[in-house]
Amino acid sequence: MELSKAEVRAVLRQFNPWWTGSAIPDLPHWRRPVFKKVFRWLEAPPSARALLLTGARRVGKTTLLLQLIQKLLSQGTPPSNILYLTLDHPILKLEGLDRLTRLWRESEPAADGPEFVLLDEVHAVRDWQVWIKHQVDFVKNRRIAATGSATPLLEEGQESGAGRWHEIEVAPLSFYEFLLITKRSRPKFNKVRSLVRLLSWSPADFARATTQVRELEPEFSEYLLRGGFPETAMIPTITLAQKLLREDIVDRILKRDMTALFQVRRVVELEQLFVYLCLHDSGIIDLTQIVKSLQLPKQTVSRFLSLLEAAHLIHTLRPHGYGKEILRGGSKIYLADAAIGPSVLLRGRDLLSSNAELGRAVETAVFMHMRNHYHSDGIQFSYWRGKKGAEVDFVAQAGAEMIAVEVKHRGSHTDLREMPGLVELCRTRTVHRAYVITRDADDVGRTDLPGPPPVPVLKIPAPLACYLLGASEAEGADGEEVE
Repeated sequence: MELSKAEVRAVLRQFNPWWTGSAIPDLPHWRRPVFKKVFRWLEAPPSARALLLTGARRVGKTTLLLQLIQKLLSQGTPPSNILYLTLDHPILKLEGLDRLTRLWRESEPAADGPEFVLLDEVHAVRDWQVWIKHQVDFVKNRRIAATGSATPLLEEGQESGAGRWHEIEVAPLSFYEFLLITKRSRPKFNKVRSLVRLLSWSPADFARATTQVRELEPEFSEYLLRGGFPETAMIPTITLAQKLLREDIVDRILKRDMTALFQVRRVVELEQLFVYLCLHDSGIIDLTQIVKSLQLPKQTVSRFLSLLEAAHLIHTLRPHGYGKEILRGGSKIYLADAAIGPSVLLRGRDLLSSNAELGRAVETAVFMHMRNHYHSDGIQFSYWRGKKGAEVDFVAQAGAEMIAVEVKHRGSHTDLREMPGLVELCRTRTVHRAYVITRDADDVGRTDLPGPPPVPVLKIPAPLACYLLGASEAEGADGEEVE
């Protein structure tokens, strides 16, 4: 089917209202911390590459592209030099990128300055990698930013597009962002740019924080139930928010995207595996046990796990160590957001009354805040397991520096005697500092594990840890002080 130029141009004008002087409708006033990083790259690319924004469905990638356009227009970029394409639109998908860009230039003659092409859901069109490679190599005045929900598309295009794009991951909302966009109250803390600053706090500082953490506790519970997806964060009821999140994951990602993008035919088995992971979030996965429980071939389970991680639904941690230490350990699986499990299982507020389930959700939230905060710094995450089975939830490795993190959210007060894994790790490896994530607001403060050398251990309640990690990231992006 071939459409007339007039029909295609009508669709292009619908998605590019600035060509006729109209504003972009319904854009939120707030911007994600990642916005500034992306805009800097688009405004002044440090290298001749396209920009590829990846992340889970509904995480806000489309809004980010439109906000980039709004910023470009506000800084004087000629409207005719900006093209936005949403490539899951049936007409635009059929036309292809070459014809669409030709029609753009025929309809809207180029003005002075760079051209900006922003492609939403780029994976919907064939041979997009080859097209981007050609643009980067031969159209030097054109800057390209594209979004996609699944990382394997990168792997498919490595040969044709190697070195032609730079990837930035758009993560779910942090707890701090959740409070910001839902206009909930945010306490004022002394300026803290990283958790390590808390090690120098005085007892009076911790005492003041205790009161402020109590203010955060009900909001943190809401965050765990609603999750870090802008749309569900804004919905009035928990029941509807979880229902929509479940539909996005099960009906759209598992049943539609996986079939369209990766030719997954055994959708029922894929859904069964994902439900299994929701029930065992933050746990060590035994492939043999999964194969036995679900009656699936091991090769199928391994492939499904890879696809789920590529679609940004899960993240895996390997054991810390070398050789046999890694080979004898299974992977630890974290869902991409703490609310995914409760939403898929339709748990509602019952999550808050189960210490075990709530503990898993908190561990997932803490890990994702740590991962997202340090993702661009090249820090490697793993989990540690001793010879007698004692564990540390996750270990962050930054060059020679090792940081241990243990989540203890099920008891009212924590004691180092309850953490044999952390004690063993600190005695057998060079750990520079450790964080123990606690439940109660007054279970906070610094202690030291005896050395040599002594290891500083900071106990910090989960709401405070997540708040400060998100706030420091927002400060770094926007240049605003976190008080």
